[in-house]
Amino acid sequence: MFSPQRIPEDLSPNRWTRLLREARERARENGEAPLDLAVSNPTAAGFLWRRETLATALASDAIERYAPHPRGNAAARDAVAEFYRREHRTEISPERIHLTASTSEAYSWLAKLLCSAGDNVLAPAPSYPLIAHLCGMEDVETRRYFLRFDEEKNRWATDFSSLENAFDARTRAVFCVAPNNPTGSVFSEEERARLLAFARERGVPLVVDEVFLEYAGGNAASAPASFAGTRDAPVFVLGGLSKSAALPQIKVGWILTCGPEAFAAEALPRLDFIADAFLSSSAPSQGAVPALLAASGAMRERIRARLDANEKRLRAWADASPHAVKILPREAGWYALVRLPRGVAEDALAECLLRRENVVAHPGYFYDAENVPAPLLVLSLLAPEETLAAALPRIDSALLRC
Repeated sequence: MFSPQRIPEDLSPNRWTRLLREARERARENGEAPLDLAVSNPTAAGFLWRRETLATALASDAIERYAPHPRGNAAARDAVAEFYRREHRTEISPERIHLTASTSEAYSWLAKLLCSAGDNVLAPAPSYPLIAHLCGMEDVETRRYFLRFDEEKNRWATDFSSLENAFDARTRAVFCVAPNNPTGSVFSEEERARLLAFARERGVPLVVDEVFLEYAGGNAASAPASFAGTRDAPVFVLGGLSKSAALPQIKVGWILTCGPEAFAAEALPRLDFIADAFLSSSAPSQGAVPALLAASGAMRERIRARLDANEKRLRAWADASPHAVKILPREAGWYALVRLPRGVAEDALAECLLRRENVVAHPGYFYDAENVPAPLLVLSLLAPEETLAAALPRIDSALLRC
């Protein structure tokens, strides 16, 4: 009756889900909530907009009448274009913008646009694991190319040989996450040029997820450059209010169609066809976009301050730790990678942290980081500073006894 290709047949809770449920049950009994170093929801980490500001933004004319357009509310698209002009010094025409209900929806629309059943897309590893699930629900295969940590340069770099090897006659797009989640890496100028050349030569677009673009690390020389300004290669850029304004509950994302005019002339009406079938981003949410983006800078500053403070604390802990841990460089994003001593089983450590120390942290393999030479722990720098401060001694304790 149900599709076994798009939906897993076994939807029972996995071991990690069961462990989290057990932790919540213990918290109800003893009143001690887990220290969550995996938090990705800014509203759960204390980053809340004033209710009056949200109410005023949502009370635009769009709440009274419905005037759908496949690309979205014109004023909202103008505001997104102005946001890129102001924050990234990049020009993008509002006519090249489609509003979506989320970045996840943007991925699924692009899979519909670019692929037939059985085609494939190339996606990085390590990276966000949701991509493969979203593509799988469109009957599209996800093939991995790799990011490797370069010890000499102390940074992550794209393994272009793995990209070449993964490409075949049924490859329809190359997905990039820039800044990457969870490595926090951004493309060097050389990598960027090679990726754009790859897209031109192979005749497939880059799909660049830039949701963390505004969150450069405190030691970054400059903010990462957006791909939105691309003129000479086929590129789709993804973004949204979820990260750029810390408003996942408003449910507005976007697709920017970048590159040559001939490419846009073919892509835009086809995206219109898909978007018009769903019209999923609500009119009040779209109507709020101009006010929310205009006021979003202060929230990003608050988040960046916490990210930098937590990273500083984390590095000080690693320097003083009796264990051979290393904090890998973060060029941007909300996460830090802790490289663990060789021989430590990252899965066992994460389970020990949850069961014995009441700390939630993700092992690296959750993000397909199994090709790196040492075990990893992925920590959210979005967590309240006092949460991280309380959790770090517990990580030391777990490394001693687990």
